[in-house]
Amino acid sequence: MGGLKVRSPSPTADLVVISMNPSAGARSGRGQVERLQSLLHEDGYRVRRTSDLEELRQITATAMAAGNLRVVVAAGGDGTIARVLNETEPGIPLTILPLGTENLLSKYLSIDPGPESVASLVRDGWTVDLDAGRANGTLFTLMLGCGFDAEVVRRLDSARRGHIRHLSYLRPILDTVRHYDYPEIRVSLCGQGNEKTVTPLTARWVFVVNLPRYACNLKLVPGATGTDGLLDLCTFRRGSILQGLRYLAGVLRGKHQEMEDCVMHQAPYVRLESDQPVPYQLDGDPGGELPVEVEVVPGRLKMMVPAAWVESRDPG
Repeated sequence: MGGLKVRSPSPTADLVVISMNPSAGARSGRGQVERLQSLLHEDGYRVRRTSDLEELRQITATAMAAGNLRVVVAAGGDGTIARVLNETEPGIPLTILPLGTENLLSKYLSIDPGPESVASLVRDGWTVDLDAGRANGTLFTLMLGCGFDAEVVRRLDSARRGHIRHLSYLRPILDTVRHYDYPEIRVSLCGQGNEKTVTPLTARWVFVVNLPRYACNLKLVPGATGTDGLLDLCTFRRGSILQGLRYLAGVLRGKHQEMEDCVMHQAPYVRLESDQPVPYQLDGDPGGELPVEVEVVPGRLKMMVPAAWVESRDPG
């Protein structure tokens, strides 16, 4: 499978745990969760629903030890699956009932929205091992963004009132355009085992990518795989909204890697720091402020995916 580790669920694994984020998703999401639970019961599975993270940890750890955990379904968006990943033990299989605004991870894994599709996935899907990223101890699935986009996420989160829609980003984007100063970010990359630092550089926009999905389907690092034990770094050197629009145009045309002020690298470890306060975001949620140490965690993300997705990655 071209380096992709694939497993079929144990036939005796009959417990499905549905984890719901009470602060995310539209009200209609509860109806989808209830429909999924009903379909899973019809297929003969036992189902536990919880929105409590401590309960989630206890249920999944016990079921995993007993060998009867089939999968944990994260009902929500990218932030919900990242939260579930951080709150469950290594080795626990996860999948998604997409209820978020972007649902970037589910789109990358070809997980169709809707209870019927997810019930079919639980019945017939395969589990694959993918790399995760870890930033100052917090796991993420897709990417870390540092600078302008993280400031937008920070402003959005501080004003958040319930479910986020695409239009929710408009005011934070306009505020960030008016007020963001584009501080310089120092980037250090290290080899295996945090060996000698290679090619230190500076930038105003920094993206550390694990899987090749970003908002609005922007392809910052189209070749990122999530199975190579490396993080992909994309940086842009100059800071202003006009430069940002130029970079955006380059990304949209697939030409940004040809720009002299765009630098791309791969490394298992990246350190970002700045002399000024600079936020970073993880999978579209606030992560904190620099400095941040980012590392790849090979095979940490166990995802149940459609068989068709696995077959599309089989070079044979």
